[in-house]
Amino acid sequence: MNTPSATWQQALADAFDSVADLCAYLQLSPADLNLPEQASAFPLRVPRDFAARMQAGNPDDPLLRQVLPDLAELTDYRGYTDDPVGDLKAVAETGVIHKYRGRVLFIMTGACAVHCRYCFRRNFPYGELQLSGRQFESALTYVERHPEISEVILSGGDPLLLSDAKLEQLMFRFAEIGHIKRIRIHTRTPVVLPERVTKALLRTFAALPKPVVMVLHVNHAQELSNSVNQICTELKLSGVTLLNQSVLLKGINDDGEQLRELSEKLFSFNILPYYLHLLDRARGVGHFEVSEAEAKILHQHLQRHLPGYLVPRLVKEQAGAAFKIPIC
Repeated sequence: MNTPSATWQQALADAFDSVADLCAYLQLSPADLNLPEQASAFPLRVPRDFAARMQAGNPDDPLLRQVLPDLAELTDYRGYTDDPVGDLKAVAETGVIHKYRGRVLFIMTGACAVHCRYCFRRNFPYGELQLSGRQFESALTYVERHPEISEVILSGGDPLLLSDAKLEQLMFRFAEIGHIKRIRIHTRTPVVLPERVTKALLRTFAALPKPVVMVLHVNHAQELSNSVNQICTELKLSGVTLLNQSVLLKGINDDGEQLRELSEKLFSFNILPYYLHLLDRARGVGHFEVSEAEAKILHQHLQRHLPGYLVPRLVKEQAGAAFKIPIC
């Protein structure tokens, strides 16, 4: 059963923000882990519901490895930058990124419910470029002046960390623009903090006059719990189309059978596999990279073992390109 908004806010406040506390919960000794000596500028945040899906005593748990700081983050890998996908060059207005002709992306907030160590925006200047209430009217005017834009994308950070009331206001304003056909939301929150999907939020989605597409972010089948399944069912009943994009991560999901299991489980949760991304080369994430050659082999495994609609498109994002680059 969905819980009131105060409950999701409290759950977020109760998230692990200490490596020592998370290790104690998982019965792990920090001395046995490859931790940096000093706290990272990119801090730990792990909701307890997500931590509960990790295997106690296993330092190689695929969910733990996505969120635990690693000494390898300090290695300077060639070609890794603070802006790997060219966001900054595509800023059209404060909080507005316009890379692709028919779509425009809004940086709604810099906050996330979980801090993924491979995040491509871990070094993004949110303080300068996230959309504030004061700038929202200017952002709306930008969309109104570009009739080629048919889809708005709410991103961040994670837009579902805004309040129900704020999301309702913003989405209905977008829906009033005649040439907008769809509203897309990029979020990991329903997966890591299912409590966030409240009855009020579901009512907003159901009442919107334009279709809502929610692109979730799941990298491993272990992330898909019963509580996530229930939330996905409720989202579908509210008219939301659910897609998933994963990132190919070394030591986490770089295995053909794991990826096959992920696609099968996603579909059973009413989520269609959409993209399998090569790693975006943000500074501090190079230890997660899977080579393009290895990625092609893994993708071919999916093609051999799954129907076409369960095979995500293997892509990479290239700064300045007019679209995501298909690998195969």
